[in-house]
Amino acid sequence: MNHIVSIINQKGGVGKTTSTINLGCAFANLGQKILIIDLDPQGNASTGVGIENNDRDNSIYKLLNERNNLQHYVKTTKIENLDIICANVELSGFETEVAEVKNRAFILKEILGDLKEKNQYNQILIDCPPSLSLLTVMALVASNSVIVPLQAEFFALEGLTQLLKTINRIKSSLNKRLEVEGIVLTMFDKRNKLCSQVEDEARKFFGEQVYQTMIPRNIRISEAPSHGLPALVYDKYCAGSIAYEKLALEIIDKQKKFNFAA
Repeated sequence: MNHIVSIINQKGGVGKTTSTINLGCAFANLGQKILIIDLDPQGNASTGVGIENNDRDNSIYKLLNERNNLQHYVKTTKIENLDIICANVELSGFETEVAEVKNRAFILKEILGDLKEKNQYNQILIDCPPSLSLLTVMALVASNSVIVPLQAEFFALEGLTQLLKTINRIKSSLNKRLEVEGIVLTMFDKRNKLCSQVEDEARKFFGEQVYQTMIPRNIRISEAPSHGLPALVYDKYCAGSIAYEKLALEIIDKQKKFNFAA
């Protein structure tokens, strides 16, 4: 299938990386073969699955520069069926280094071309940086679809509107197949009236694009990265882990229904 999904929000701290690693783990637990590409210079997706991100010779930065033998950069994790290409702080300088390169927006797409032909992975999840930078544009150009984590807070919908405009611009000019696969509400507290108001507004304006499953604010989700583990491994029975398992099933059903990988 080799379905490529960018998990993106230009605002930091909304559960983007947490959603990437936990959805990756949930898909893997369902028997899918998953590759996570850490495209954030902070490298949190790498450390979140227990991989140190200080290996300069085997990072996404090195791969983007040398563009050869992608398999050399893939690392296995402790989680069955889940691989990752790691990132580190070197990646923060990449945009400047390729400023004069023609068609630089297509670099990641070209790299993933060989992998797509081999049909090695069911899904490739790209953890994008919290900005609308060249790295984000590269991810969107390479992807079939986008999943947007949306924190249940006051300014969230305003930022989402701007993000969707950017996605539409990429679709019209650089990647006509790109679709918004879904919006997932994160850090949801059902006791908080504001969270419910944000949910109501999101479902009013974006309808079925908003997943039914919402990710609750959950202390075990917050603790898991410090142990180098997805929440689904750290505590598979906590409310956050159960929510990500439900979300993974909902996403797979939607992918089949709308054939996002086509």
